[in-house]
Amino acid sequence: MGDWLVGIAGTPEGARLATLLALLSAVSHAAFGALQKGRHDPWLSRGSIDGWLIVISAPVALFVVPWPTAQIALLLAGALVIHFGFKVTMALAYERAAYTVVYPVVRGTGPLVTVLAASVIFHEHFTALQWLGVACLSGGILLLAWVNLRENRIDPAVMRIGLLWAVAGGVLVAFYTTYDAFGIRQAADPFTFLAWFFLVTAIDFPVLAAIRYRRMADPPALGPLLLRGFAGSFIAWLSFGGVMLATRLDKVGEAAVLRETSTVFAALIGWFFLGEHVGKRRAALMALVALGAVIVEMGG
Repeated sequence: MGDWLVGIAGTPEGARLATLLALLSAVSHAAFGALQKGRHDPWLSRGSIDGWLIVISAPVALFVVPWPTAQIALLLAGALVIHFGFKVTMALAYERAAYTVVYPVVRGTGPLVTVLAASVIFHEHFTALQWLGVACLSGGILLLAWVNLRENRIDPAVMRIGLLWAVAGGVLVAFYTTYDAFGIRQAADPFTFLAWFFLVTAIDFPVLAAIRYRRMADPPALGPLLLRGFAGSFIAWLSFGGVMLATRLDKVGEAAVLRETSTVFAALIGWFFLGEHVGKRRAALMALVALGAVIVEMGG
């Protein structure tokens, strides 16, 4: 399987598969974000997800895929640091602001920085039409955050802090997207990088969550929390694994942009499952985001 993926990288077949994987990642990531934001404390939710990621990834990493080389091991150590920073910023943002405010800010900031980074590191270049698509997508996402912010009734001072953490999270999204794309391209077998990535980058938050859980005056029941984490671990494989494979098969910038259609799916999840209002303006902005993704994909 790994050899086949490497063989079609850079081909029209690889580009088509990369598009499908990026869109699958978008749907999965919206669900993943909702799971972390839901009714449980975001630190505990992420700790539960990462705990299950260790359980399901360890057998694959240890017994199924080839072990990483020294170079890949060093890259995985770097990924641990970057993703730990990202997870902390997201937990801090979700503590202070609504899901439909935080998520669009994070996802709207990331594509612009990722496309610029990919042009420098991977020598990718967008056409003028594709840049128009990026502007539509990121602009629509950030306007969506602005609409959500205006209608949210959280303390403005607390909300501003949440938004600052969300912007920091968006910058880290661009950083880890570019870094992970570089890492998976260095591995002879992309599934070696994926399996060990999920194992290594999941070791931190279960410890933090356990400490936080013990210090809580009224901790939640473990059953629902563990069940949510179990579902989230499989969604994480689809979300992060899908976009990393997409960046291995085709352009990093295009995969990053397509993944940010997750904002549309996140708004729908927030509406249907978290009871958050959508309305006509949000619907129009979601359509603008989707249009931007289509322009990027068709304008290359």
